[in-house]
Amino acid sequence: MSKLPALEDLGDVAGKRVLVRTDFNVPMEGPDDARTITDDFRIRAALPTIEWLTSRGASVVCGSHLGRPKGKPNPKYSMEPVRRRLAELAPGVELLENLRFNPGEESNNDDFVGQLVAGFDAYVDDAFGAAHRAHASVVGPPKTLPSAAGRLLQKEVEILGGLRDHPKRPFVAVLGGAKVSDKLGVIEALLQTVDALVIGGGMCFTFLAAKGMPVGDSICELDQVAFCRRLLDGPKPIHLPEDIVGLDANGYYATFGIRLHDGAKGLDIGPGTAAAFSDVVMDARTVFWNGPMGMFEDPRFANGTKTLAQAVADTKAFTVVGGGDSAAALAQFGLDDEVDHVSTGGGASLEFLEFGDLPGLAALRGAPNAR
Repeated sequence: MSKLPALEDLGDVAGKRVLVRTDFNVPMEGPDDARTITDDFRIRAALPTIEWLTSRGASVVCGSHLGRPKGKPNPKYSMEPVRRRLAELAPGVELLENLRFNPGEESNNDDFVGQLVAGFDAYVDDAFGAAHRAHASVVGPPKTLPSAAGRLLQKEVEILGGLRDHPKRPFVAVLGGAKVSDKLGVIEALLQTVDALVIGGGMCFTFLAAKGMPVGDSICELDQVAFCRRLLDGPKPIHLPEDIVGLDANGYYATFGIRLHDGAKGLDIGPGTAAAFSDVVMDARTVFWNGPMGMFEDPRFANGTKTLAQAVADTKAFTVVGGGDSAAALAQFGLDDEVDHVSTGGGASLEFLEFGDLPGLAALRGAPNAR
């Protein structure tokens, strides 16, 4: 597979107008007409690329999506709050309105691509969080413009590629979240690489059901039980909970073993499991974590995720957190600076680990200036 073109492959950018696809899909709160950014991490993450270009005399215009406006303008998803913050961090850099206000973005419409690239001399993709989408702003510009991977995109690919190809061992992957079906491919791909898999979150109940355990009213995908059983019978160790925290049949907080009676609902791993999972993480030399261990937004069911997050922060292993809810949990517990790499793309990080490539990366390798 050929290398991604880097910023240096754009040549002299002085006086050139450069379109930078960023991922400024930042969390916001407040009424639709007065929303404020609650975390500007994704804006700050793009600054090394923006500053590389502007310091060499380029005129930079950023483009990003925000939320899911479904192809039409919606004040709730206006880029104006982002534009104000970007102006503070990178004065003089322009920002287009939400790309998803145009239906041509998600449908990868050629006419919309033409509108995007008009007047630009080069294109840079620094939006790893959108690189798994074959959208107009991601795969369209490299067809005609000299293109490059931004510093953030390049770093993501190098780190996640290292997990796929040459991790320090033992390599442990910790997966949580609600559904096995959301992660079928990545589970199978990881089992080709990891030395052990740790399963928590709602998806653990489908695995427990595969072992013949009653799971009460917990999330369970019966159509995935056979798949989970096949994985459990495989050669790699898969660590599952040994106790569960949740609500009993009367709706009261309760701690269970791994057999949940009718009406009971598991919503977090129990303290024994949290300690056992932490031991596995502490013994590893490489750790990849994606997905919370429970419904951490509720303080009653946050301890499993918090304990696991603390272990990921404390271990001497090389640690990578796969964006999304895992990154949100790290931030909630004040541990986001304690891991080696927090990916800016939850879905993108999983798809890259599964396939080893993404539509946005393939598009860059096909650019006119790609070697």
